[in-house]
Amino acid sequence: MVVLNVDGIECRYGSVKVLENVGFSVKEGDFVGILGPNGSGKTTLLKSISRTLKPYRGTILLNEADIYSLKSVDVARQLAVVPQDSSIGFNFAALDVVLMGRNPHLSRFQMESSKDLDIAKKAMMLTNTWQFAERPINELSGGERQRVIIARALAQEPKILLLDEPLTHLDIINQLEIMDLVKSLCVNEKLIVLAVFHDLNLAARYCTSAIMLKKGKIFAAGSLEEVLTSENIKSVFDVDAIVKRHLVTNSLFVIPLSPQKAPPSRKCAIHLICGAGTGTAIMKALVDEGYSVTAGVLNVLDTDFETAQFLKIPVVSEAPFSPITEKAHKDNLAMIEKASTVVVTSVPFGFGNLQNLEAAVVALEQGIPTFVIDEVPIESRDFTKGKAKALLAELKSKGAVFVKDKTELLSLLSVSAEKLNVAKEEKARFLAHLKPEIQDKGESN
Repeated sequence: MVVLNVDGIECRYGSVKVLENVGFSVKEGDFVGILGPNGSGKTTLLKSISRTLKPYRGTILLNEADIYSLKSVDVARQLAVVPQDSSIGFNFAALDVVLMGRNPHLSRFQMESSKDLDIAKKAMMLTNTWQFAERPINELSGGERQRVIIARALAQEPKILLLDEPLTHLDIINQLEIMDLVKSLCVNEKLIVLAVFHDLNLAARYCTSAIMLKKGKIFAAGSLEEVLTSENIKSVFDVDAIVKRHLVTNSLFVIPLSPQKAPPSRKCAIHLICGAGTGTAIMKALVDEGYSVTAGVLNVLDTDFETAQFLKIPVVSEAPFSPITEKAHKDNLAMIEKASTVVVTSVPFGFGNLQNLEAAVVALEQGIPTFVIDEVPIESRDFTKGKAKALLAELKSKGAVFVKDKTELLSLLSVSAEKLNVAKEEKARFLAHLKPEIQDKGESN
């Protein structure tokens, strides 16, 4: 069993310390993502493992042998590297470049055999580069050249593969094909892979574990669930992010949010009637615009509920997959009474959440301006035998404003908020003007 053990290494460039007390172990079949912001030491870590930069202190063991005590050829038979910079000094044919991966397996002055050619061809077929075999390497595009370099690494038949941002020049289809290939080698050939990623979602999709670096130290290490958390991403990258599990791939995925600015206060409370993920983008947009937002009734575990929790939006909640109870409905109405505006998203309606639409009718009857986002025809999301459609028609007849999308909603809300603020200011000035007169009358009496 091939085991790589990095034990408390410290790396420096001159007097500048780049890595400090970094240690971890990997075994056959592990696919480890190395994550972190620019300058955190990711590439330096790979350089130290590949014997390009000897650690100032600490050891790197390959099957219990210090990697720096081994011969270069012995290391090259077990470890291959795909660097950031895939430039080649001479304009070799692509096949010749891939055959260079066979050098560790050849004795001095030995020519490649038919076996070596077969291995090189197989590597090029796997990376979809065989059609470039006779093409000069420097005449290929950046993405084509990167795939040739990956083929060269595979031709080494390594036990450990180090990838330093391997997908930089690749389009999305080639990214997926290469990562699928590397993942299959991990699973079927027990290849060890350590890969530097900037794309957290690619790391989440393919890696079995991750190491997150911050300022040259390991901030978090372990399973993806342990490392890729909203708290860790915020601490290391200074970015707010929502981390969820994808329903199709079952892998984690990260939704980074734009940095929070200090928005002008709209002094307007908006209550959102949403669900099934239809309110997530709108919640974020309203918060960014400076509105005070509430939401309800939302089932716990619903995407919109989780978004509200993340954005610290007050919400009336109900148990997962449960219909709205009378108590939750009353709490929702109480929250609506405190709002200046109600917004209804294109949420699917069933008998379990139909009371949310009834609450919107009550809000409109109380004189609270109500907007309805009509992105998706009600016929395709009404599972109440027409009752939801009838309630939407009632909202429209009573003056609810129907909008086509989030952009139109925000535009109209901005106008409404300005009018509301002007009205409040005029009321305040009017009361301030009356106050002296009231005091004079009180004194004369």
